[in-house]
Amino acid sequence: MSKYKCPGCGYIYDEREGNRKEGYPPNTLWSALPNDWICPDCAVREKSDFIEVSEKS
Repeated sequence: MSKYKCPGCGYIYDEREGNRKEGYPPNTLWSALPNDWICPDCAVREKSDFIEVSEKS
């Protein structure tokens, strides 16, 4: 599972955690989010602006 970071505010979408507040349960893949999805924290970045981040070991 992957994590994606908003370059505007730093919000991290973690596929393992999902975002229950926004209606996405744990294990919701990034690809399952709608293309018009925006950052729930800053609301100014589109899904395509997010950057995939690697997990540190």
